[in-house]
Amino acid sequence: MNHNFELPGSYKKWTYGLIIAGVAAVLYGFIMYHPFTHPAHHGQDTDSTRFWAVLLQNSVYWLLVVNAAMFFLCVTTMAMGGWQIAFRRVTEAISSVVPILGVLNLVILMAIVWGGRTDIYHWLDPNVTNPASPSYDSILAGKSGFLNAKFFTIWSVLTVALWWLLGKKMRSMSLETDKAQMDYETGKKWIWKNTVWASLFTVFFGLTVASTIPWLWLMSIDAHWYSTMYSWYTFASTFVSGLSLMALYIIYLKNRGQLEYVTDEHLHDVGKFMFAFSVFWTYLWFSQYMLIWYSNQPEETKYFIERIGTVDKSGPFRGIFFFNLIINFICPLLILMKKSSKRNWTLMTFMAVLIIFGHWIDFYQMVMPGTLHEHAELMPFEFGVAALFIGLIMWGTGNYLSKHSLLAKNHPFLKESMIHHT
Repeated sequence: MNHNFELPGSYKKWTYGLIIAGVAAVLYGFIMYHPFTHPAHHGQDTDSTRFWAVLLQNSVYWLLVVNAAMFFLCVTTMAMGGWQIAFRRVTEAISSVVPILGVLNLVILMAIVWGGRTDIYHWLDPNVTNPASPSYDSILAGKSGFLNAKFFTIWSVLTVALWWLLGKKMRSMSLETDKAQMDYETGKKWIWKNTVWASLFTVFFGLTVASTIPWLWLMSIDAHWYSTMYSWYTFASTFVSGLSLMALYIIYLKNRGQLEYVTDEHLHDVGKFMFAFSVFWTYLWFSQYMLIWYSNQPEETKYFIERIGTVDKSGPFRGIFFFNLIINFICPLLILMKKSSKRNWTLMTFMAVLIIFGHWIDFYQMVMPGTLHEHAELMPFEFGVAALFIGLIMWGTGNYLSKHSLLAKNHPFLKESMIHHT
């Protein structure tokens, strides 16, 4: 069987085409939006704000999506799962893009924070924590212990570095199985070592993606508001998108006659995860919205008023807000509920693309209302920046797949994956 992947010309054309389009969009933004002008105040100079807000949205979203692949690999390793081994290299390949997008993400975050972009993060204004200043804000002053440039920088750099290093360790251990046969004792020790490293990644993932990182990178845009479900909401959004990206690569490679041990059974189970986490995301969406609506406290409802408005006046993001719910919940619920849908390659491809786009829209409405307010609009620049990140994901993933065997040879659980039946 052919376990080696050679990048086809069409894949390379799409990859470089998207990267070129993305670079052109960023250059256009530099020329037209003047990103290094003074931060916007009271609706002025919104072009400068838009440039950084769009970069922030895309860098955070796509980084968390590719990092979700390593989380999937680690939790299935800890669960002693064997069914996913047939497409394990796809998961590894997607996670290998974390260093690339991580560095880009840090550059963008540092430019925002150390550039004093108070239009993105209002807490960067030194006057809000100065009791003698007329701009003093007691709420932001109370959060200044962690909402400050130094803590933000240290924790962000440490987070990306450990995602990178722990993920690299998991991938390097996986490649060890290609080099030598494993007897029972060797395999047992290897599985134990994998489980230990997977648990380290999972614990750190919980301390970052499931808690602190969404607070710092996203929720602090609306620093007066907070939700105890926000990090889980962000995790669910990016995890289901990461699963969808895995499904796209599995289908793509199967269509090219590779991943011979992957069957409809495997795709069916990936579809189950996509369905389940779409419902889980909706549960968090509804819980967050319903509890804030029910309590009707001004400091909490402000977040949703900025997005959907009030009974008397419609908000500028109302359409996107509810469109987000339709494509991220209603469509997966109606289409992926049936068993046959999860075994239909065309439907699974459509749903994977729809979910990834839907949660990109979700992140758009998480970032823009607190930065651009009513001045936000979806234009070619937004899609051009997204194209850059998609192109980089395609480049990094394709590079990993072409350099390593598509099959985790000699993996102790490989047989279990070959005979998998859901």
